[in-house]
Order: sequence, then C-alpha cells, then structure tokens
Amino acid sequence: MHLSIHPESTVAPFDQVRLQIMEQVRAGELIAGTKIPTVRALASTLKLAPNTVAKAYRELGREGVIETRGKQGTFIAAGGDPTRTHAERAATQYVRELRNLGMTDDEVLRFVRSALEGAD
Repeated sequence: MHLSIHPESTVAPFDQVRLQIMEQVRAGELIAGTKIPTVRALASTLKLAPNTVAKAYRELGREGVIETRGKQGTFIAAGGDPTRTHAERAATQYVRELRNLGMTDDEVLRFVRSALEGAD
C-alpha cells in the first residue's frame, strides 16, 4: 500500500488517506484479504497523528472497504462479487504462504506464470 499526504492540499489528511485507499481498492491494487498497516504504523509512516488515520479507518469501515478482525488486524473487505472475492482471497493467501516459505516476489510471479502456461 503506497500512500502520500500532500500538506498543501485543501483535502483534509484523513480524507487523503481514505480516498487513496479507496482508489487502490477500485484499481485492484488492494484486494480482499490484504492486511493493511495498523493505525499507529501508518500514522508513523505518513507522519500523521494516530487519530487522523483512525478517523480514515473508521470511515472506510463504515463504507465497507475495510474490516477489523480483532487482534488479527485490519484487512481489505470483500466486495460485492463473491467469485472475485474468493479469487482475491485465494491469491492473497497463496502469496502469504510462499513468502512464509522464503520465496521472493519474483519467484512467486514465476510460479504463477508457470501455472498459467501449464493450465492451457
């Protein structure tokens, strides 16, 4: 997740966070099941007050964009298409498992490409 805050903008910082996350979800850059940073971690990265990020997260939660799973953290919520949601979650889990095995992102992509070619 790549976010940036523009202090000179007339858009409030919490809204900049909210809108950028929504844009990344719509663009398919953040998919269902993707874990996003904690409020404190994101606030630290963006050099914002934690309450600013918390407000953005609350709004995103009300809009159904993110969901909090208690101590597990905050994740991108499932969309309206159950097939797409299932596929996004499966992809996220696959990447997570391969990273846990020590694979690099380039290796993960090679596996996916090989699987796509072999599925014909």
